Amino acid sequence: MTSLPSHLERILNLARWAPSGDNTQPWRFEVLGAEHILIHGFDTREHVVYDLDGHASQLAVGALLENLVIAASAEHRATVIERRAGTPDSHLLFDVYFQPDAAPPSQLLPYIESRVVQRRPMSTQPLAVTDKAILAHALPDGYTVTWHEGLAQRWLWAKLTFDNAKIRLTIPEAYQVHHSVIEWGAQFSQDKIPEQAVGVGPSTARFMRWVMASWERVVFFNTYFAGHLPPRLQLDLWPGLRCGGHFVLAAPAPLHSIDDYIAAGRVMQRFWLGATHLGWLIQPEMTPVIFARYYRRGLIYTAQPEAMSQTARLNQRLQNIVGASQIEKIFFIGRIGLGPPPLARSTRKPLEKLMMEELLKSPY
Repeated sequence: MTSLPSHLERILNLARWAPSGDNTQPWRFEVLGAEHILIHGFDTREHVVYDLDGHASQLAVGALLENLVIAASAEHRATVIERRAGTPDSHLLFDVYFQPDAAPPSQLLPYIESRVVQRRPMSTQPLAVTDKAILAHALPDGYTVTWHEGLAQRWLWAKLTFDNAKIRLTIPEAYQVHHSVIEWGAQFSQDKIPEQAVGVGPSTARFMRWVMASWERVVFFNTYFAGHLPPRLQLDLWPGLRCGGHFVLAAPAPLHSIDDYIAAGRVMQRFWLGATHLGWLIQPEMTPVIFARYYRRGLIYTAQPEAMSQTARLNQRLQNIVGASQIEKIFFIGRIGLGPPPLARSTRKPLEKLMMEELLKSPY
């Protein structure tokens, strides 16, 4: 790796802990000067069904940029970010400039690396009024958070994600993703989801590993033995009930442009870090949002006709819960709760593997 100024190395080492779908880390770094780096933001739309129009990756890149701003504060530097125009949607470029700044480091700094995904059940204790006020107050003007608490609301969301998971676990387009993103037998993974962080018990994990070895096995067990049922119960229904509540983040206006999603990703990350600061754990619940968006755009995202019919019904249910006026403004949904942090988690690729020179040796 080309020698990095020490302060840039510290900034990038922190920034790389941004969340991304299935730990894909769709970014690379290029150093252009002592106070100037270029962020290469990629997406996975060509091979990941969950990355409609690259929006999931754009949210992740936005989270990375927010991490950069927070990490730079530890080096007493302000950050200026400019997106280069005229680049392909699937390969975005961001010039990042650092300038001296006397402001104190961000209070969110300690939580960049400790922020985690908790896929397992949590406490049903709801958020305190003060915590909700702190998180809402931290949102930029026009952005909103809506809380869905209490058993009746938790049941609505748990049932929605449980039914949505049947689509996720029975279509070949999603299988291709799942087959490649789990690192079986692992507690930690630099570029995937380790088995122990998936959220199922050991026996279900062994069953999933054997079944997911081929699509033919998946079809057989789903058809004759409801093979999708155990993971849906353990990953969606029970955790959806066993949490403090569910939340919805919405933008001031419907999201359309790349810049809309980049900005939303920055807000998402700041919200998540703020929740971590207050001691709360989060599990994203984004697949219903993504599948419903396919439906509203009239896009056929799977070869399974039944799944498309299920998506139409789920879209209506989602709209009933969040409101018709908000549906196109939503960019992040999750469940939140208290509990011990997970013992297993996705880590990140080492910094040297995220430099642009490494990408040129081995295409992304």
